[in-house]
Amino acid sequence: MTEAYIIDACRTPRGVGKVGKGALAHLHPQHLGATVLGALAERNDFDTADVDDIIWGTSTQVGKQGYDLGRMAALAAGYDTKASGMTLDRFCGSGITTVNLAAAQVMSGMEDLVIAGGTEMMSYTASIADPNKPSMLDGDNPDLRERHPQSQQGVCADAIATLEGIDRRALDELAVESQNRADKAIQEGRFDKSIIPVKNRDGSIALDREEFPRPGTTMESLAGLKTVFNMFRDVVVDEAGNTYGSLITRKYPQIKEFDHVHHAGNSSGVVDGAAAILLASGDYAKKHNLKPRARIVATANMGDCPTLMLNAPVPAAKKVLAKAGLTPDDIDLWEINEAFAIVAEKFIRDLKLDRSKVNVNGGAMALGHPIGATGSILIGTLLDELERQDKKRGLVTMCAAGGMAPAIIIERLDS
Repeated sequence: MTEAYIIDACRTPRGVGKVGKGALAHLHPQHLGATVLGALAERNDFDTADVDDIIWGTSTQVGKQGYDLGRMAALAAGYDTKASGMTLDRFCGSGITTVNLAAAQVMSGMEDLVIAGGTEMMSYTASIADPNKPSMLDGDNPDLRERHPQSQQGVCADAIATLEGIDRRALDELAVESQNRADKAIQEGRFDKSIIPVKNRDGSIALDREEFPRPGTTMESLAGLKTVFNMFRDVVVDEAGNTYGSLITRKYPQIKEFDHVHHAGNSSGVVDGAAAILLASGDYAKKHNLKPRARIVATANMGDCPTLMLNAPVPAAKKVLAKAGLTPDDIDLWEINEAFAIVAEKFIRDLKLDRSKVNVNGGAMALGHPIGATGSILIGTLLDELERQDKKRGLVTMCAAGGMAPAIIIERLDS
C-alpha cells in the first residue's frame, strides 16, 4: 500500500465567533478557506492543477457556508479549475475525517496530491439561527428520537460528569491548565509556523493572532461563573413534551438529578477559523521536491451512544491503536478536543494517560473550537509540537455529535 505523507499544514488564527465582536466575523467563510489554501500553494510551490481533490469539512452547510465550500474556497484562492473539491459534515469530527479520507485516497493509489481541511464561522451560524426553535441534532425526526434520543451537547456533558462522579473542581483545574498552556505556547511562538494572517479585501490585516484566549484565568475567576446548561435542561423541544433533560434520563434513569458543572470557562470557545493540510504520495513528493514532514500511520472511526453523545473518543483511540499495532505507551503526544472539560478529563482518566503529554499547548477551552476546522487544526498543532520536542508519534481524536469519534495517528519523519 502506498504511504500517505503530510507535506505541510497551516491555519488561520481563531477569531471570536460573534458578529460585531470577532475580528473575522465580517468576512465570507470562503475567504477563510481561500486564505489557508492560498498559503499552502505559496509555501510549497506546487501546481494547483495537480491537486486531485480538496476534501473540506464544514458542519453547518447553509447559506454562505453551503454550496460546497471546499470547491468555492479553492476557486476563490485562485486554484486551477482542474483542482476538484468536496465538502462533508461529521459535525465536530469533520476536520479529522477530511484528513483521514484524503490519506485513504493517497494510500489506495487512486490519487497523489490531496488537500484536506475545514472552515467554520460560528459567528455566521449564530447569526442565522432561529432563537425561538430548539436545535435538534436528529433533524427533528420524531421516529428517530424515539429510538435514539439525542439531547443538547452541554446537557450531555453534564450528564456524563454526573454518571462519572467527576466534580466541577476537577474540570475547572483542567480549564485553568488549558489557558496556562495556551498562553505559554503563544508567548513562545509555538503556533507561529502554522498560523497564516487573515487579510481584509483591501489587504489590511484582519487578524494575525489568537483572539479568544483569556490568560490569567484562575480557579477563583472560574468559580465566579454560573453554570450554563441547567438553563437548557428543562427546555421543551417537541410536541410530545420532551425536554433536553428528559431525552437523557429516559435512557439513563439512574440520573435522578443532574450535577451541572460546565460553564463558559470549562467549555469550548465559540470562534471562527479555517485550516488546511497538504498530503501527497511518496512518488509525487519525490518527483516534485516536496519534503514530507510526517506519515499517516492509521485512521479509525467509532460510534458510541448517541444519547450521551460525547463518549466515543476513548473507544476510537483504542481502535486506531489496535489498527496500528500500538499501545498508549507508544504515543508521545495526544490531542483530545476540549469540546467540554469532561471529554478531556474522562479521556485522560480512562486511558490512564500522563497529563504532561495531553493537549500540551492548551485546547479548545482556551483557544476555541471552529467546528468543521478543529480536527485539521489539531493535526497541524500536533505535527508542529512533535517537531519542536523531537518526538515520534501522536494521536488525535475528538467527539462528534451523534455519538461518534474519528481518530488518526501520525508519525513524524526525521529531518
